[in-house]
Amino acid sequence: MERIDKIEVVIADVPTIRQHVLAMATMTTQAIVLVFIHCSDGSVGVGEATTIGGLAYGDESPEGAKLAIETYFVPLLLGRDANRPAELMALLGQAIVGNRFAKCAIETALLDALGQRRGLALSELLGGRRRDVLPVAWTLASGDTGRDIEEGEAALAAARHRVFKLKIGKRDVAADCAHVAAIAKAFAGRASVRVDVNQHWTRAQAARGIAHLEAAGVELVEQPIPGSDVEGMRILCDRFDCAIMADEALTGPASAWRYAVAGAADVLSIKIAQSGGLAAAARVGTIGDAAHLALYGGTMLESAVGTAASAHLFAALGELEWGTELFGPLLLAEEIMEQPLVYGDFSLRVPDGPGLGVRVDRTRLRRFERN
Repeated sequence: MERIDKIEVVIADVPTIRQHVLAMATMTTQAIVLVFIHCSDGSVGVGEATTIGGLAYGDESPEGAKLAIETYFVPLLLGRDANRPAELMALLGQAIVGNRFAKCAIETALLDALGQRRGLALSELLGGRRRDVLPVAWTLASGDTGRDIEEGEAALAAARHRVFKLKIGKRDVAADCAHVAAIAKAFAGRASVRVDVNQHWTRAQAARGIAHLEAAGVELVEQPIPGSDVEGMRILCDRFDCAIMADEALTGPASAWRYAVAGAADVLSIKIAQSGGLAAAARVGTIGDAAHLALYGGTMLESAVGTAASAHLFAALGELEWGTELFGPLLLAEEIMEQPLVYGDFSLRVPDGPGLGVRVDRTRLRRFERN
């Protein structure tokens, strides 16, 4: 029996290729949180608990995740059987409230190590791979219309992305809609344009804004109003033809069930960390399938570790009608893996090999680690 011998948590501040402007924060670096689980047989599994914008986006931060894992998770896990990820996650669920990102990192690391020992890719441990490549959207979030168009043209020319999501909500509604309309016009007939408001509109602003966006050819609007306003989301779904997607509202299976029963979304954005782990995210997908809601593979702008974990799950799910946005590693200006993930032909190739199929280069990572 292989036991858990040691758990390390590392925060690394990796610069981004450009500023990434969201409604609640502007990012120039990403604080990547990696968890390494060392097992008695010498195997080392890795998982990721990366968040966005410190505490500006949600209720977990890089520093909080590290502290929680080292203070509360480690004493529960040391010496335990590393071959029982489900049992260990149940233990954590009983002993620790919330901390979904931290739990996701632990579960991913356990499954990565188990896959290495069994010689199985993570997707096989999650039910079996259905596809080897995943379509990947790119987020245009420089904040400048001309620069966003140039960036999108480069992505199209390189056959890397033909779906673009625009981050809006920081400016007034009219300015945001004009920005989106100009970009939608530039890519009309060549790429899909979508927007993410990150909960920053009121119901009235959403009604006004979505009408303009729909007229401009926008296909999907992500979380335009607060996730807690389930009734408001239902009203928007009933009123508009473009798809309305729930994102921040989804914190695991229970929230997905509430949205499904209420008819408050056309699309569910599945995020492994936001759901509380891979198994929980899979259940979100099952609820979406059962409710005849479309699925989308979301991201928390993770490095290749969290991105690979998400890719393995999404490869094992049913149809992903709206594709994925697993572009996180492409936003980073520096590589921290032994081998980068493979992007091309508008898609991400799901890693092969046992476990996650990716390995962190600890020498490269050390350049960005916090003391």
